[in-house]
Amino acid sequence: MFRARTERVIKTIICEIVEECVRRGHSFSETLAGFMVKAVVLNPTNGFDVDQTLSEEDVQRLKQLCLDKLTEETSPGLDTIKMQLYFEMNYASRCEFLAEIHRILEYRLSGVCREITDNRAKSRDDFHTLYHQIITYILLRSAIGSPANFSCVQDTNAALQSVLPLNDLGAFLVLLKKDKEQQLKELTMIVTGIRIFNEASKQNEELLSLHKLMPAVLQEALQVGDRSIKNELSITQDLVWRYTAVLEKLTHPNIQPAQCEMPITQLKQALYNVRQHESFLKILQSDVSICCQRMESRQPKLSSVLKQLRETVQPNMAIPGSTVFPLFKAVTKLWFELQDEAELLHILSNITVGLKPFLVSQAKRFSKAYLNSLLEATEVKTDANRLAVSSDEQIDPTLLNTQSWLLPHANDRLKELPLEYNGFCGYMFVNRDGLLLPGNPSIGILEHKERFYAFSSREAALAFASSPDDFVAQVAEKSKLFPELFQLLRLHQQLPSSRSYSEKEPGQSLWPMHINKREIGIQTDTHPVETHIDKSYEWNEWELRRKAIKLANIRTTVTHSMQTNLSHMRRDNVSQTWLPKEATSQTMREGGSNVPNPQTYLQGLRGQRDAEVLKVDLTRPVEEKP
Repeated sequence: MFRARTERVIKTIICEIVEECVRRGHSFSETLAGFMVKAVVLNPTNGFDVDQTLSEEDVQRLKQLCLDKLTEETSPGLDTIKMQLYFEMNYASRCEFLAEIHRILEYRLSGVCREITDNRAKSRDDFHTLYHQIITYILLRSAIGSPANFSCVQDTNAALQSVLPLNDLGAFLVLLKKDKEQQLKELTMIVTGIRIFNEASKQNEELLSLHKLMPAVLQEALQVGDRSIKNELSITQDLVWRYTAVLEKLTHPNIQPAQCEMPITQLKQALYNVRQHESFLKILQSDVSICCQRMESRQPKLSSVLKQLRETVQPNMAIPGSTVFPLFKAVTKLWFELQDEAELLHILSNITVGLKPFLVSQAKRFSKAYLNSLLEATEVKTDANRLAVSSDEQIDPTLLNTQSWLLPHANDRLKELPLEYNGFCGYMFVNRDGLLLPGNPSIGILEHKERFYAFSSREAALAFASSPDDFVAQVAEKSKLFPELFQLLRLHQQLPSSRSYSEKEPGQSLWPMHINKREIGIQTDTHPVETHIDKSYEWNEWELRRKAIKLANIRTTVTHSMQTNLSHMRRDNVSQTWLPKEATSQTMREGGSNVPNPQTYLQGLRGQRDAEVLKVDLTRPVEEKP
């Protein structure tokens, strides 16, 4: 009950913020608005107490602060949050991307496949139409050419004729629907392999280049490869190192805050912005590298199978299908794997392009010339330079008794450990008021409460290890001032979620700001376990006795019936009749008989008054033959 009320209050606040943003000419999702509400509440400078119920005035102030944050112009912090939300909504694992690619392909082909499997061709024109539909299906699934391209249709038709001639289409029609779908996939594998083999036969290169058979979008993704991401990463890292050098100079202990008139807060937001962009680009670059490696490994295999086909298939020689069809299928399988990698490269390239708009705010606030003026004679160190300088500063093995340390020479799996704060040094973040410096695992990794921490120097590691709980708490507290750090430093588990400030009950857990909902369906069996229910069973002994007495009394009773004048002829009667059946009979021989026509002649009827009438019978005798 409490959770339902809490969800309604949260939903109301978020919806009001989104509606007000729309009226001001800004469009934001409920997820972004919910995250901003959480960030504003957790920021200690805003004065919200998570242990007290907010008044109506506090709720209005909360909405106003969220609206100011969301509608702020050229805010690197807001752009970083938007970047994080964009990446979370569009990026997935490799397996999920491939599954989505296959799902979309099956969805696009479902209509054509249904038309083929439901076809009931009878005339010759219907057979030609069905054959053309199969060609269209093969072209769409193989993605080699278009059904609107006459040349591609001709090539596919010629390849299909060698596998399934038009005259044998009747055998396809009598199959079941599932068998037809399986047969279509088999035909696609064989026909696509034939087309690829025919295209490869026109080339003389040792390593066949079949990229030109792919769509233009995929060809562009293959040509670019990982060069685009490398260029973007190089530009972003240059900005990261410049912002880090500027902040390292401005946050030095020798510089007093009053002596520094630079916008340090905006510089930190810009640093977090480019650091987050760098982190996402590294993830994308890793996936792109895997795609390129898999494509490079598939290409020689494809060339090897095609070479084997060239040696098997000879001109003017009939080769049984059982010999060449498996090779054609192997070619198509490798081709589809290459297509999947190219499609994945295209998706990752689009995500890379989609991250660019979120760097505009920091670029407007701090131009390259302005950063150079802030740097003056300060040396700009790269992350590699910092790691190389601190690699020799390892933790003294004598300190291993006080804390649990992992040293590189004693553990070969340091690179696989999930480092806290995304690998940045927690001590420098606290000591330099939000400065992000990469930690160096070569110094030694501190293991504290099943968490692993890396540091930028030996002094930072020793200082952090002296009171790790205090530093962890300070990192969490300082990160509340910059909500974009929640994801950049991976602080989701260390920061509490906001509560319902309109209603709060003791003992209730903290609620998440954005509640995801989805519709699901569940179906269960009526009786998961078969049971036998004896409806005549009685557990009561007295009830059994009553039934026994009742049965005994029935033996001595007789049933009587009678009618009265009022009930006479009121009984409902029902009868059923059968209609007379029409029947006919037929004899084996037709016969007939004819009798003589009776004829009588009367004489003396005219002319004489008293004449005697004479009657003469002129009928022919029956026995007389005609």
